[in-house]
Amino acid sequence: MRALPCDWSRPIVFCAATPWHGNRMGNQHMAAHLARFAPVLYVDPGVSRLAGFLRRSSAAHARKPLEVVADGVAQFTPPAWPGQNRPGMRRPTDAVVRRAIRGVLRASGARPSAIVVSGLDDVFGAAPGSLRVLYGTDDFVAGAELMGISAGRLERDERARLEEADLVVAASPVLAERWRTLGRDPVLVPNGCDVDTFAAVDAEPWPSDVVLPPPIAGFVGHLSHRIDVSLLEEVARRGNSLLIVGPRQNGFDMTRVDALLALPNVQWVGPRSFEALPAYLRAIDVGLVPYAASGFNRASFPLKVLEYLAAGRGVVSTPLPSVEWLGTDLVSVATGATEFGDAVERAFRGARSSELVAARRELARRHSWRSRAETLAASMGLGNSEAPAPIVDGVHGSSDLRPGRPRTVV
Repeated sequence: MRALPCDWSRPIVFCAATPWHGNRMGNQHMAAHLARFAPVLYVDPGVSRLAGFLRRSSAAHARKPLEVVADGVAQFTPPAWPGQNRPGMRRPTDAVVRRAIRGVLRASGARPSAIVVSGLDDVFGAAPGSLRVLYGTDDFVAGAELMGISAGRLERDERARLEEADLVVAASPVLAERWRTLGRDPVLVPNGCDVDTFAAVDAEPWPSDVVLPPPIAGFVGHLSHRIDVSLLEEVARRGNSLLIVGPRQNGFDMTRVDALLALPNVQWVGPRSFEALPAYLRAIDVGLVPYAASGFNRASFPLKVLEYLAAGRGVVSTPLPSVEWLGTDLVSVATGATEFGDAVERAFRGARSSELVAARRELARRHSWRSRAETLAASMGLGNSEAPAPIVDGVHGSSDLRPGRPRTVV
């Protein structure tokens, strides 16, 4: 195991909405970069281990050694009651998680400088006396139906966390505006990009399992209810090569998705690790963001937009406020299947030009996770580095958000 590179006595407790060893999402990226300012205890969502849980208390569970998963980052998975999202189970589950985190901190002799909560769970009390930061990566209330959780319960949890937090941070302009209407003044810290991972995709070996002829349109992500299948169908209907990389949600439009994946010019390779993505982006000429029109999607900031750009690839997206916030013509925005298909074919024509590749990579570089973490750390009073000036419309300068909207930024 790698040793933590600095004093563990004043860590950041990062209570994440996504597990460290799951798909690489904004939580993992932000936590890894915050570790430049203080060691991070990354707390996974609670997991039910019913048989083991009934034999030992959460305090005993907390005495398990932490797993060091990155420089300055230790990961911990607390126990949770089974059926934790059922009515009446959330409160006892949160209590178990708080107790487990406190046990880990006591065993480590740690007094956290801050606790960052990226969901709506009641866990601020796990680190009493530390700075309480609500870090909103998604509009969970808008996604209640997708998650199968009561919207009313999520609204109550949201208001409680907003009231308890010392600092409120939002990862998208839509979520920041929503929280402003609820009485807080969020700091807008949008999602960023791991630019180094995608800087040399053209030197990657061609993935052995990709047999499509170029040019190739690619979708990297989850085939789920967030996706408008008709847009992918239109790209394939025109005879274009379509590569899909990522997991598939059981029950999502099974007949249509099966028919799409059966086409000879469509290839689905299934889920791949974050470390494997550069090779697949080497094969792609144009990256797709085929999000359906929904409140949850409108409040999101898809990582794939900046990752495609960091790889130098063209991007075609449905209208999203986060894409509009970038303020760039390097992302083509299209509404409806026909317009989306036309935009993909136009993007193919200039996909590999050296000028466009350089411009895309430069835009992604200005939106790195490193700069996002610097902004968040400065807002939390950590470190000596000065937060970078706002980057809006691809340049340093004034925000495109209307006057009086949430504070920005990077």
